[in-house]
Amino acid sequence: MQNDPLLQPYHLKHLTLRNRIITTSHEPAYPEDGMPKDAYRAYHVERAKAGVALTMTAGSATVSRDSPPVFNNVLAYKDEVVPWMKALADECHDHGAAVMIQLTHLGRRTRWDKGDWLTAVTSSHERERAHRAFPKRLEDWDIERIIKDFGDAAERMQAAGLDGIELQAYGHLLQQFWSPTTNDLTNAYGGSLDNRLRFTFDVLSEIRKRVGSEFIVGIRYTGDEMLTDGHGVEEGIEISRRLKDCGMIDFLNVVRGHIDTDPAMTDLIPIQGMAGSPHLDFAGEIRAATNFPTFHAAKIPDVATARHAIASGKLDMVGMTRAHMTDPHIVRKIIEGREEDIRPCVGANYCLDRIYQGGAAYCIHNPVTGRELTMPHTISKAQDKKKIVIVGAGPAGMEAARVAGERGHQVVVFEAADRAGGQIRLTAQSPRRREMISIIDWRMAQCERLGVEFRFNTWAEQADIDAENPDVVIIATGGFPHTEVLTEGNDLVVSAWDILSGDVKAGQNVLIYDDAGDHSALQAAEMLLKAGAKVEIMTPDRSFSPEIMAMNLVPYMRSLQKEGVTFTVTYLLDKVRQNGNKLTAYIGSDYGGVDKQQDHDQIVINHGTRPLDDLYFELKPQSKNLGAVNYDDLIEGRVQQVNVNGQGKYQLFRIGDAVAARNTHAAIYDALRLVKDL
Repeated sequence: MQNDPLLQPYHLKHLTLRNRIITTSHEPAYPEDGMPKDAYRAYHVERAKAGVALTMTAGSATVSRDSPPVFNNVLAYKDEVVPWMKALADECHDHGAAVMIQLTHLGRRTRWDKGDWLTAVTSSHERERAHRAFPKRLEDWDIERIIKDFGDAAERMQAAGLDGIELQAYGHLLQQFWSPTTNDLTNAYGGSLDNRLRFTFDVLSEIRKRVGSEFIVGIRYTGDEMLTDGHGVEEGIEISRRLKDCGMIDFLNVVRGHIDTDPAMTDLIPIQGMAGSPHLDFAGEIRAATNFPTFHAAKIPDVATARHAIASGKLDMVGMTRAHMTDPHIVRKIIEGREEDIRPCVGANYCLDRIYQGGAAYCIHNPVTGRELTMPHTISKAQDKKKIVIVGAGPAGMEAARVAGERGHQVVVFEAADRAGGQIRLTAQSPRRREMISIIDWRMAQCERLGVEFRFNTWAEQADIDAENPDVVIIATGGFPHTEVLTEGNDLVVSAWDILSGDVKAGQNVLIYDDAGDHSALQAAEMLLKAGAKVEIMTPDRSFSPEIMAMNLVPYMRSLQKEGVTFTVTYLLDKVRQNGNKLTAYIGSDYGGVDKQQDHDQIVINHGTRPLDDLYFELKPQSKNLGAVNYDDLIEGRVQQVNVNGQGKYQLFRIGDAVAARNTHAAIYDALRLVKDL
């Protein structure tokens, strides 16, 4: 370990970072009233306790009132942020981690109807498509005001005891000045590269005037916009050199690309199915050209890639940000020689996509992240050992088995299939989503370590449960596709699962009626296209695939649009009738006034699942709690003690889609918060 490149200290100015792994600035949207309060602090402290060298907060904290956050960002323009940031920094420092914060003005990357309803501003009138606001072109007094705001915010962070700040440039106001795409000013801030960089250097001068020369200041920026009318590699390297040579910057944090559209952002911050570490070599080029401290993060989810990034000299500090949302204890596990125990990031991007939908960032298969105040990352041992029987080895059942095993209970899992996985196995049929199977594989490895017993190829019945003499029974049998949604012709349609599993051969002219809006419909469409089908996807919703959030939708659209898939919104499939060798779809609308027909040779329904709950209801009369859950105890983390049946043999619970159709995160969260207290 003494020779592990990742575990070597790094000296950044006067600051010694204890290893080479950082979490780069990101906004998990945990603030309360714009302040990084207890939940926000607990999230960062957990990673500090586990050994990360530097935790960079906020992505980004906004410095001006006319830069309203488009999700729940830290408000760095308020004086009240200082004590909250101080509490966070002090506690992280107590655990040996450095703390910085990212400051920004969003420029056009916001909306005018957020915050105080002030006009968005930038160096042109060009709208950013992602956030849709038509900005005001900055006036001289705007520039003076915002420069001062940056200085004020930097002073606040120095007063809070942080180790430094990072300015967010790419996609935000600083780099909007840099790019010919977004800067058409004709004054001293537009035109030549010197002029386009002037605002950044004015901001840096103001910050240095406020915080002095020793406080660490870095910048995160794109070295290549990858836009025909933006700044390219050559200009990006020149900008990098100028940032180094200005004498006001202590590190470069480089990315590649632009973020003004969902596809562009997904290329810059890749998700599952996309190439890993796609910009690492480019970051190495910047470091080689500048010989200056260089940080970088973009889909570096595994220790091997991170170790290569440092050992090869491409980076000085490597960001494993989403990976630390999945497992905050990465560094500790490296130090302890337990790399195989690291919970793998599967690139599902549930974290980022939730933020852009206005929610808090949660990991698809670590429900503790963001809930550190109420959920444990490390499971404690139970005082009383129990016999726990779990039926179903999908994500909910596997998490229940893992947590029960960590508690020290004797655990038996019944599974009808020949291996674990449930719906995750269907999901992983898609080559782009193959990484999802790691959700199951990691849990299986943990269960094997903990001595969990599996009974595969076993359709559990009441007699099987009784024979185990359990203390607790958990039903995690999942759900089955629900396709009986038509007024007529339900027997003529197939489910999206039928297509994904290969149980039904693809038709030639296929209508997918998607009334769930989740991944199954689009994955089925991709498989149908591969088989040569012509595909139309129809939904009664007013937006397309609402459960597939922004960045996850991008690869689907890229594959489906180029194959000529038709996307039809706000239309309702009412019934289906056989018409010779064709199926006639009768189509209406919730809005009224529509009555049309069209012929297909196959109609696929995606309408979620209904619980497979027969066994649960069969067992319910002989359970102590009659299946009831005390929600107050569940939420507060207390042991379930409902006992309304004196003749009952065991406690009985059901989790995941065996309760109702939801998603992987919900299923795993169900299991964790129930079983952690058993």
